Amino acid sequence: MRGIELTPEHPTERLVDLGETAVEAGFDTVFASHHYNNRDPFAALTLLADRTDEIRLGPGITNPYETHPVTLASRVATLDELADGRAVFGVAPGDPSTLRNLGLGEQRGLRSVLESFEVARDLWDGERVDHDGAFTARDAGLNYEANRIPVYVGAEGPEMCRMAAKHANGLLFNGSHPDDLAWARERVEEGLEERVVEGDFDLAAYASVSVAEDEEAAREAARPPVAFIAAGAPQPVLDRHGIDPDRATAIGDSISAGDFSKAFDRVSEEMIEAFCIAGEPRTVESRVRDVMTHADSLVVSSPLGPDLETAIRLTGDLCDRCSVT
Repeated sequence: MRGIELTPEHPTERLVDLGETAVEAGFDTVFASHHYNNRDPFAALTLLADRTDEIRLGPGITNPYETHPVTLASRVATLDELADGRAVFGVAPGDPSTLRNLGLGEQRGLRSVLESFEVARDLWDGERVDHDGAFTARDAGLNYEANRIPVYVGAEGPEMCRMAAKHANGLLFNGSHPDDLAWARERVEEGLEERVVEGDFDLAAYASVSVAEDEEAAREAARPPVAFIAAGAPQPVLDRHGIDPDRATAIGDSISAGDFSKAFDRVSEEMIEAFCIAGEPRTVESRVRDVMTHADSLVVSSPLGPDLETAIRLTGDLCDRCSVT
């Protein structure tokens, strides 16, 4: 997979235009990120499904708390129908800073993610579902035929990585540093030893990338996504990169309070180095090569760069040079 994440912080028509640019740049999968404070990703994906023929499309990454998992399964199946079988289901525990705004922060966990896509598979297979676990469903079913849709779990913690390898089609590992991808590969191999579903497994580096001819501009553009990544990073990840956990917590508190400027200002150079592949094209290409020694595929994620169209084309070109397919 050569994927790209587009964030609905932009107007929906703008996002669709960027998706078409991604197709021209050689990307084969578009994920639209899901945060309640941005526009609805399914609206953009629906329009993009109508304007493209081959590229795969899906939420990247949605969570099973803001929307009931049965409803979420139907939304993804509807997208798959509109796109003639091109949907991908990216699901994860969600961003803790924004979920706290909805009173949902304490519900995050492995069990709810696993149950959500296992129930979705049953629904897509035409089954009626009774479920009593992390969520409840009674005699739930879809009144239309649906396809079995590939499931990618978004994760960075050890148990979630192992669970994805055991039960899902792929892992969208939230990491941009080769050390993190090497660690993720070890967790995936542990999970694959207990794999319970058929088919190949795809470890995708869901890597924050910021590229521009101006290195300083690229690094500055990295601050917003790095703030969200640092705020949600587990303690072992912070420890791996020598990042002050109190500073990461303070960033998360600022995000939850809606004070984004303060959150972004608190991002350190060490955080940018750990959580984003940022710089001019040669720098980014070198880092992508390092990451791909451990990953099967790549999803280039926010911010992409200070100029989005230019960044999409630059990342498409460097993916060609790195033989990312």
